[in-house]
Amino acid sequence: MIRVLFVCHGNICRSQMAEAMFRDLVRKKGKEEVFFIDSAGTSSEEYDNPMYYAAKEKLRENRIDCGNHRARAMRRDDYQKFDYLIGMDQWNIRNMTRICGGDPEGKIFLMKSFIGGNNEISDPWYTRDFESTYQDLKKSLPAFYDYVMKNG
Repeated sequence: MIRVLFVCHGNICRSQMAEAMFRDLVRKKGKEEVFFIDSAGTSSEEYDNPMYYAAKEKLRENRIDCGNHRARAMRRDDYQKFDYLIGMDQWNIRNMTRICGGDPEGKIFLMKSFIGGNNEISDPWYTRDFESTYQDLKKSLPAFYDYVMKNG
């Protein structure tokens, strides 16, 4: 089983959107049994909160099941539990690396790196632009899927 953890700051917008969208993509590809998909935040400030309403609404507009994930903070042991830890921006990557005590196995990736760049998925909590976040994830997640299927 391939274990994937999507990570952002609070785990109420970007990482939960990525989790739901990737789960939807994997289901449509008929590979649900191959993946375990989760999300977390580098902060505990939103602990146990549901997905932010505007993020949930954007997914519903696109007929993607939001699930019932509650925000959780990333833990050091997530590094051993997951094969891929995907951060939404450079600040997330720095915090993920700090939380994990480094990245000796090369498991930590920037989400948009799979589409050939080091650009970030901007935080819609601040921009209020959930459409751009959705579109960035819609482009990045299939490329991530292809990378995983090619590299294991």
